[in-house]
Amino acid sequence: MYPDLSYFFHDLFGTNVDNWTSIFKTFGVFLALALLSAAALVRKEMIRKEKEGLLPKIKIKKIDKGKMAIREAIINGLIGLFFGFKIPYILMNFPAFKADPSGTIFSLNGSWIGGIVGALALGAFYYFNGNHKVEATTVDGEYLVNPHQKLGDIMIVCAIVGVAGSRLFSLLENWSDFIADPIGQMFSGSGLTIYGGLICCFIFVPMYFKKIGLNTRHMMDVAAPAIMVGYAVGRMGCHFAGDGDWGIVNLAAQPGWWFLPDWVWAYDYPHNVIQQGVQMTGCEGIYCTKLEEPVYPTPIYEITMSFIVLAILWVLRKRIKIAGMLFFIMLILNGIERFFIEGIRVNPKYDLLGMDWSLSQWIAIGFIVTGIIGSIILKMLPKDEPISQTY
Repeated sequence: MYPDLSYFFHDLFGTNVDNWTSIFKTFGVFLALALLSAAALVRKEMIRKEKEGLLPKIKIKKIDKGKMAIREAIINGLIGLFFGFKIPYILMNFPAFKADPSGTIFSLNGSWIGGIVGALALGAFYYFNGNHKVEATTVDGEYLVNPHQKLGDIMIVCAIVGVAGSRLFSLLENWSDFIADPIGQMFSGSGLTIYGGLICCFIFVPMYFKKIGLNTRHMMDVAAPAIMVGYAVGRMGCHFAGDGDWGIVNLAAQPGWWFLPDWVWAYDYPHNVIQQGVQMTGCEGIYCTKLEEPVYPTPIYEITMSFIVLAILWVLRKRIKIAGMLFFIMLILNGIERFFIEGIRVNPKYDLLGMDWSLSQWIAIGFIVTGIIGSIILKMLPKDEPISQTY
């Protein structure tokens, strides 16, 4: 498939593989697309709920211009520190960066002199030249904004918490590797467990909603379709990159009723990004392996089921009047989908309570149970009970 864009452009235009476009890794591109598509759905749903009066305007406290200048200088100084620390190192080690951009970026290697210069330069620039304006305030020293105007901040919080949670759960799934090399594993650019991101977002992001005055239950419903489209697009990245997120070996003959292409039944993932399998004949480039035996292309199955779940949620989103219910329905449907797909996926199994399940299957059961309990609780709430601004 396409471990990076150079392989895609090679198939499309006949250009050489492993050229400078190889810094754009396919999974990273799809991860960015997943965030953008999720953000687009969140914005659309937030605006809809604003028009329906379900997400009223939120109050933002007036910030002193001097304090704002200092805060912006610190934030941009940290950004300057990062870029000044990394850019000289990347330029001097471009072959390593081209081979593993994320690993290079998230490593502890860099130029401290460049980092300090970048921090001082960018911090000073924003302190003395920044546009420290505060929007028009109300009489009580606060100003009102529409909730969707905070979308950028919301997506940044979700992205940070989601990636951190995904990385944490990946370390837990590969505990022996983490114990052997804690620093290397912690700052590695590879290894993300999507359920870890969802769980951490479910726990911590509502705290941010409460802090800025957003109704948590309505925001959960806003997030439900966005989570599924992000999940589907992210799985596209898994499939096209061949990142090892595939199924078990499938040597079974296709059933007579099968009408889809052969690669949907069993696939050997040529040019997979983890370079697993046997050498491909006549192949030139870094990524020249394919699986020795074809496997179930489970990302394709998850992409399909995720879009089906998205369609169901999209139809129900205006019909369900109980705030928060759509989110719990999403948990149930996603949990069912993931539980059964794990039966043909390559993942470590854990014998617990007599059940030989993977960690993701246990989490999927947790999602289903949480969704059922949450739905029952919401159903039992008095229908005429008003929903508080931050509940």
